[in-house]
Amino acid sequence: QVQLQESGPGLVKPSQTLSLTCTVSGGSITTNNKYWNWIRQPPGKGLEWIGSIGYTGRTTYSPSLKGRTSISRDTTNNQISLQLSSVTPEDTAVYYCARGHMDFAEYDSWGQGTQVTVSS
Repeated sequence: QVQLQESGPGLVKPSQTLSLTCTVSGGSITTNNKYWNWIRQPPGKGLEWIGSIGYTGRTTYSPSLKGRTSISRDTTNNQISLQLSSVTPEDTAVYYCARGHMDFAEYDSWGQGTQVTVSS
């Protein structure tokens, strides 16, 4: 049973960098053909895919966020990290990590999500 847990500061100031960590248990982030994603949901809006890192370590980002996004991994601690720079209040959302590929409907494991508020 794969479990994911997001962690990080719940409050970030505008222009700063949002940093989150997803700790994975019950499965290795290097397992073949598995992909690890970051998704967010702003208040009153739908889910937005941020980007992913695959089992080989290759990253892919949403075109709208590519310039500000960096996803990395720590294979020793089985963790996936997200950094989103130059944040604004529009980046306020619940942030999730999840395992899956392509459509959200295909994702087989989600973290509980963590609220991140961008405010001065």
